[in-house]
Amino acid sequence: MAYVELSQGESFESALRRFKRKVQMEAIIKEIKKHSVYLKPGERKRLKAAQAKKRMRKRMRRDISEL
Repeated sequence: MAYVELSQGESFESALRRFKRKVQMEAIIKEIKKHSVYLKPGERKRLKAAQAKKRMRKRMRRDISEL
């Protein structure tokens, strides 16, 4: 669990920014979203394959543009 202690004279806004950064670095939000919806094993497999295909297309597009 991410937590932030306020320093002497520190504003609430800066502490909130530090907290948000810490939560993002620990990938807490991503983990919550991942577990909030149940996916059947077949759906998960199809989603994983689609994401891999998308990454490959993006990589190929980037490699072609470098030439």
